[in-house]
Amino acid sequence: MSGAENRGAGHALVGTGAMVRLILRRDRAILPIWVLLIGVMPASFVSSFSGLFPTEADRLQYARTSGTSPTFLALYGPLHGTDLGALAAQRAGFIPVIVGLICALVVIRHTRVEEEAGRRELLGATVLGRGAGLAAALLVAMGASVVLGALAAAGTAAQDVSAAGAVALGLQFTMAGWVFAAVAGVAAQLTEGAGAARGLSIAALGAAFVVRLAADVGGEGNGLQWLSWLSPLGWGIRLAPFGDERWWVLLLGVALVAVLVAAAAALSGRRDVAAGLLPPTLGPAEAPASLSGPFGLAWRLHSRPLYGWLAGFAALGVVFGGVADGVDDLVKDNPDLEEIMARLGGQTAIVDAYFASTMSLVGVFAAGYAVSTVMRMRAEETSLRAEPVLATAVGRLRWEAAHLLFPLAGPAIGLAVAGAAAGLVHGLNSGDVGGWLPRVTGAALAQLPAVWLVAAVAVALFGLLPRLTAASWGVFGAVVLITLFGPTLQLDQWMQDVSPFNHIPKLPGDEFTATPLVWLVAVTAVVAAAGMGGFRRRDMSLG
Repeated sequence: MSGAENRGAGHALVGTGAMVRLILRRDRAILPIWVLLIGVMPASFVSSFSGLFPTEADRLQYARTSGTSPTFLALYGPLHGTDLGALAAQRAGFIPVIVGLICALVVIRHTRVEEEAGRRELLGATVLGRGAGLAAALLVAMGASVVLGALAAAGTAAQDVSAAGAVALGLQFTMAGWVFAAVAGVAAQLTEGAGAARGLSIAALGAAFVVRLAADVGGEGNGLQWLSWLSPLGWGIRLAPFGDERWWVLLLGVALVAVLVAAAAALSGRRDVAAGLLPPTLGPAEAPASLSGPFGLAWRLHSRPLYGWLAGFAALGVVFGGVADGVDDLVKDNPDLEEIMARLGGQTAIVDAYFASTMSLVGVFAAGYAVSTVMRMRAEETSLRAEPVLATAVGRLRWEAAHLLFPLAGPAIGLAVAGAAAGLVHGLNSGDVGGWLPRVTGAALAQLPAVWLVAAVAVALFGLLPRLTAASWGVFGAVVLITLFGPTLQLDQWMQDVSPFNHIPKLPGDEFTATPLVWLVAVTAVVAAAGMGGFRRRDMSLG
């Protein structure tokens, strides 16, 4: 450790301003892009809804349908009113998840990744306080959340809707960013690697989403709405933008952020640079034969995150399957809702349409897992752990193929688990396990070609443009935005077609066509092969 880091708590934040400027310089391209892109989306929603539902009667009809749609409730949360602002606020209900994810990744990138690459120790040898790096990362992530929230509030208020509701909506986004930036700050102190820190942060975000989903997906009568108070994402929903705004809910977020930031600062002072408070468990003196090759090493690196993701997929499947039994009851005497659900998914039954929509959402989550596994290869390279392995008889393609088994097989297992859990739970509720289990499992597995294509783009960036490998998360974010919000934003069809998930048959219920799946697999093979060829020829990174 450097002498600057031992000067006492009074000097812990020395150099924070310089670190903030360094982070802003490094992220000068990607940070403004995602702030601007997400910040203007609520205003776009208002504009779109204004054209789609110009009269009060149109909006009331929409409120009667979306307010009770299990799919809308699961993705976006409840509807708090019938004006344009309330409709847009509900449709923006998934944006806090995206903001929380981005802020968490920003904090991990500028804390744990810096330590893992050795740059933090070099900077610590200068006049830099021990807590400056963590403080700077939190300031940048939280500051970006404030700018994003202000942009969302200003843009929405400019659409001639309630100014108070617009401010509440912006604060909902900001609160999500602050909370999960602080969560990432704590995770960065606990783990020894950036991958584990990302895993903890994403797990916390996923748990908050699942709890919020369980609270809202059944509507007001599901008896589980109290669960919202256990989730920071639920707090944002209970803030009720464009409803009866409950401003005091923001105090919950502020209190949690204060506790988490204080905990992160305290934990940071208790560990060595590049170490974590949760030390890696020591293995046996002699490794088993299964770890003797590149696949064994890849399994050691990827298995634990895979277990966590599988648990999340199982939880999603149970929640989605448990709600499906009540979908028919929700649409009784409501032909408008039935029409909307049919447009979202299957063509023959409302439950088919529900599962088509929810399995598409599970597919998006599986794509996120696939990108994270590809990113692990880049982390192994930049941390100089790949070079000693490749200095042996292990060739580059063999090493890469061992890692790529996980973005190929991992999403397949995760989708199968989610689909089987949903089909089993709904089958038990409806008394037709033999019918629903294979149908829903098949609908989930149909998302695989789209997931693989997103992963293949990450492989191509890793092989051809390694310095831009992190842009894989930007590609994933674009796919999420287009898939979930493309129709609402009334994007041109060619833009919606950019998302591979828009080419997947809406199963169950829709007619199965293999042609788009074959094309997606073919494109995936070409893109992945280009990335692997590039990795074989290029120089290895030195960090």
